[in-house]
Amino acid sequence: MAGRERVLRMSVELPLWRALAGYRVLTMLYALGLCVTTYDQFTRPWIAIGYDAVLAVWTLATLPRVRGAASCTKGFLAADLTIALAGVLLTAFADSHQRIAGGPTLPTIWTGGAVLAFAIKGGWRWAAVASTVVAAANLVERGQLARDTLHSLILVWVASIGIGYVVEVARASERTLARALEIQAATRERERLARDIHDSVLQVLAMVKRRGTALGGESAELGRLAGEQEVALRTLVAGGLLPVARIAEDTAVPVAEPTGPAYDEGTDGTGPVDLRTLLGPFARDGVSLAEPGAPVPLPPAAARELAAAVGAALDNVRRHAGAGARAWILVEDEPADILVTVRDDGPGIPEGRLAEAEGEGRLGVAQSIRGRLRDLGGSAELISVPGQGTEVELKVPKGALAARGKKAERR
Repeated sequence: MAGRERVLRMSVELPLWRALAGYRVLTMLYALGLCVTTYDQFTRPWIAIGYDAVLAVWTLATLPRVRGAASCTKGFLAADLTIALAGVLLTAFADSHQRIAGGPTLPTIWTGGAVLAFAIKGGWRWAAVASTVVAAANLVERGQLARDTLHSLILVWVASIGIGYVVEVARASERTLARALEIQAATRERERLARDIHDSVLQVLAMVKRRGTALGGESAELGRLAGEQEVALRTLVAGGLLPVARIAEDTAVPVAEPTGPAYDEGTDGTGPVDLRTLLGPFARDGVSLAEPGAPVPLPPAAARELAAAVGAALDNVRRHAGAGARAWILVEDEPADILVTVRDDGPGIPEGRLAEAEGEGRLGVAQSIRGRLRDLGGSAELISVPGQGTEVELKVPKGALAARGKKAERR
């Protein structure tokens, strides 16, 4: 869906694969250097030279295979382990028995890279199998279980299994995080759609219900049906029982979007929108607007959301404060924040009424106001004293708006 927040997954395995590639190259160079410096000590040096040549070609040629789990296939792992085992077993033919008992094998510590590849690819179980096979090959090559040999084998076995277990835990954590981010993105999308439905479809249904009841006759029946649909839709939106796509289809009523030059400005990314131009139409009989003398530039989407929150607050004034109530809008452009305050002289909101309304699926404050500000990185504070009116303060930090704009540009 266009515009839906994308969830980016950062692989925790990537640094491990890079480290493994570096380990393989460095240990290959170590094996070559050891072969060159001890060349005259081998009983059959041509075996050592031939194997190290194969090891060097194999290591460099297979570097692309250790870039990730997808390219590091089971076939490659089997071939890689075979190269390591062959080097271990060939040591008995290339060197003397005295040097074999206390000296390194032909691949030396390069063998550990083959085992670590199993650990990163398949977890601790694969690592246990690979390290056990390598341990068996070392015992066959040396012909005896010396203390140094045992210590080395245990070290490789424990290290590979430990790394394999860490990889499994990291993968599980990555999946959990990705799922949580996906749920968060879906929830934000549902809340955004719920606000649009509240600002258009639900209000139209409520108006039809009131007008139909007032007119009577067949209109009263139409009003009753509209009232039933309003209650059902509020329940669905509040409980999230329908996927967002089905909500949009089942309403069969287009979500009204604000229109006009001020709303169209900046949609192509050419520039910000002056918040004053969006709030200006709200100033009419009974509503006063006080704004700064200079423009209040905001990103287009943020300006529209903030103006829609102001509209929802004024709609609550019209519906709950009475026809004679007055409202005031105050816009403040502070160094760190944008503040918009909507105040009325109505009867105020009884204590507990907001929680009760939210439980009934009436999302005017919960979604149309607070939800919008939360998505912008801001906050909405509502102060109401019975008999003294209500004040809604909408606060958006400029830092949050700047971060939102940079994120939109990257998309």
